[in-house]
Amino acid sequence: IELLVAARELKPDGMRPLTYVTLLGTLAATGMRLSEVLHLEQADVNLKQSTLTVRETKFKKSRLVPLHSSTIEALSRYAKACAAISRQPSVKAFFLTTGGRSIPSRTVHHTFDVLRRQLGWVARGGHPQPRIHDLRHTFICRALLRGQQENRLDHVADAIATYVGHAKVSDTYWYVTAIPELMGIASDRFSRFSSEGCR
Repeated sequence: IELLVAARELKPDGMRPLTYVTLLGTLAATGMRLSEVLHLEQADVNLKQSTLTVRETKFKKSRLVPLHSSTIEALSRYAKACAAISRQPSVKAFFLTTGGRSIPSRTVHHTFDVLRRQLGWVARGGHPQPRIHDLRHTFICRALLRGQQENRLDHVADAIATYVGHAKVSDTYWYVTAIPELMGIASDRFSRFSSEGCR
């Protein structure tokens, strides 16, 4: 939330703050990769059906991403605001610069770094600085935690793997290593499995 609050104060005023609030909010709410969000075209954002279409992503797969009503509201506001922007010829991107062009990923990374420093965020993992990709990690980890709390971890892991576009569910289970609570559960499961196997 504090990231989006800081993004609202970006200069210059006008479309730039709204663009980054909506873009960063979409990343946090969906766990999508930055490249996937930046490659969204207008036709990929179905506000009536509350879905995004992600086309030929990292593993050359396409998928539908269902959206929460709050995300749809934010995307709808942004789409209406973008109607006033004069698009450059052949630009179909949903997220735009104030000049009507697609947003380069390096520009988003730079803006995220500005906001990160402003908020005083520091790294807690193996990377020297918090990264925009950490929004995806956070989304997946929180979803797995909810699955564990509801005693449906395996079912949720399968669903999350599809939702975020992992090639294999084992890629989703890798995130268990990032959460001490889930590592404890995994350890308990392995201990029970080992005990049963030795009988």
